[in-house]
Amino acid sequence: MEMRTRILGKCLNSEVQEYLQRNDIIIVPVGTTEMHGGFPLDCETVISEAYALKMAEACDGLVLTGLPYFYAGATASGRGTVQVSVRQGIDYLGAIARSLLRLGFKRQVYLSFHGPAHMTICPMIRDFYDETGIPILYMDLMMQMNKCRDIFTDFMMFHDVTVGAYKIMNRLDDIPLVTGYADFKPQSCAPFSDLFGLGYQSAAVGYCFGENSDHMATPDIPDIATRDAKAETGEEVICAMVDRMDMPHVVEQLRNLEAYGKANEEKYPWMPSAWNNR
Repeated sequence: MEMRTRILGKCLNSEVQEYLQRNDIIIVPVGTTEMHGGFPLDCETVISEAYALKMAEACDGLVLTGLPYFYAGATASGRGTVQVSVRQGIDYLGAIARSLLRLGFKRQVYLSFHGPAHMTICPMIRDFYDETGIPILYMDLMMQMNKCRDIFTDFMMFHDVTVGAYKIMNRLDDIPLVTGYADFKPQSCAPFSDLFGLGYQSAAVGYCFGENSDHMATPDIPDIATRDAKAETGEEVICAMVDRMDMPHVVEQLRNLEAYGKANEEKYPWMPSAWNNR
């Protein structure tokens, strides 16, 4: 259905009421504000929002934007990085999830392009299910890229995706024309890679980057033509990946999973979701 906007905060209250009469899907991109080479501090937030918008268009959902302050991780050594603890992020995101459910959004899909985001989102999702009996979902965009190696063919495309995301969100002018950030040297923390590899992404051990260049080297963008070319390539990659995700199937499976869970609650009334909703 054609809509004036799919971004919740830009909707009128009456538009949300009309939407909820026919559907119950909301996509929630979770971001961060952290040092990122020659890109703006909120680039991983904007990437997540751009994917969320395309995903919502594919499955007739709405998007809750404006979540840029969560656990950043090793980039806390950057003067522009906003660091929120994992525990604070879990509680805040959980409050949002419960509010969305009260409004009528039963099918909630959370996503992030930020590596450590799983530490915040996944505990909230499991606690939310035990409390409500409603399955909500986390989609890790880095994992989705690994599933789309024929589309995301080179790590350098990560930078194109970043610029393309700003284009999708009508913020392309926020990408500055910069040079001098393209020194792809080993990270200062590289001697500890044996420890980092013992757990999932940034969750194995606590540390912060020793150099601003550790996160991360970015290609030069010397002129408008270079920026526009990267934006076009990046937007194509984002759209192709979202097509591959098959969001109509994903949200239908969420509905099916809820029915499966309700049947199990009848069989096993000691399950937390069954017990808490007696």
